[in-house]
Amino acid sequence: MNVIGRLAFSLGRRDEAPNIQLANEISETENADAVKVLTENLSQKNKAIQSDCIKVLYELGRLNPDMISDYFPLFLSLLTHKNNRLQWGSMIALDSMVSVIPNKIFEKLPQILDAAEKGSAITRDYAVNIMVNLAQLSGHLENVFPLLMEVLEMSPTNQLPRYAEKMLTFINSENKAEFLAVLNSRLEDMEAETKRKRVEKVIRKLSNS
Repeated sequence: MNVIGRLAFSLGRRDEAPNIQLANEISETENADAVKVLTENLSQKNKAIQSDCIKVLYELGRLNPDMISDYFPLFLSLLTHKNNRLQWGSMIALDSMVSVIPNKIFEKLPQILDAAEKGSAITRDYAVNIMVNLAQLSGHLENVFPLLMEVLEMSPTNQLPRYAEKMLTFINSENKAEFLAVLNSRLEDMEAETKRKRVEKVIRKLSNS
């Protein structure tokens, strides 16, 4: 397979369809050599090829995370790359790996959260996803829950409803009261009615359960 020749940039395309198709084919054939080529080209000078490679890799991670999990250290190192696409693309890739290497991801949470604090909105969103996914696994909820409450307390109001909805997946009788207290404390900050209603819906759902 001519991996680089199949990328959107190489085909003169401006859409992501070729990259998504390539990820699907690599997943179906479990082509480890193709993954190696993609990771090697993340360091090449052409930013368009870098961007296409990271797109294929994180789409592959969503389909078959085992195929990219061996490159965990590489994606972790790219969180501080000067190419913003590689930063947030790597965070998406890391998010896809939580199901297969949760302990490794958890051990590197400080580095992941530091990158999220300094990164774009997409980078922060997927760092939150990583913590939410960890919280759904036994053994990690107790340690991750306080970090997620800090996210709720500090997040911009436009992101708050989405985060609250995601966190519903691990709320239980032991942590419900604290979760509700944080949400109620943020309601007065919310000026956009649609956003406020989404948070109020989460509160009502838990209050009635």
